[in-house]
Amino acid sequence: MKYFLTILFLIVLISLGIGFYLKPDDEATGNLIIGLSIMAGFFVLMPTFIYHRWKNKSVKDYMLTRESIEKMQDYQKDKKL
Repeated sequence: MKYFLTILFLIVLISLGIGFYLKPDDEATGNLIIGLSIMAGFFVLMPTFIYHRWKNKSVKDYMLTRESIEKMQDYQKDKKL
């Protein structure tokens, strides 16, 4: 998955560069390539990256619950001593 994300990121960057390179000569084609690469980055790269980073994590670890508040308060009390 890591290599897929890296390759996809490089493809999006290269296509953006090609789009900006072609834009002065052929504006319509340049804008099309830039738009498609931004759409690929937004609709394919971003969700894949987010899934890759969150796939083995528990959302409960990041939620502010009563137990986590008490745990933080206990930590602050221990730190002051």
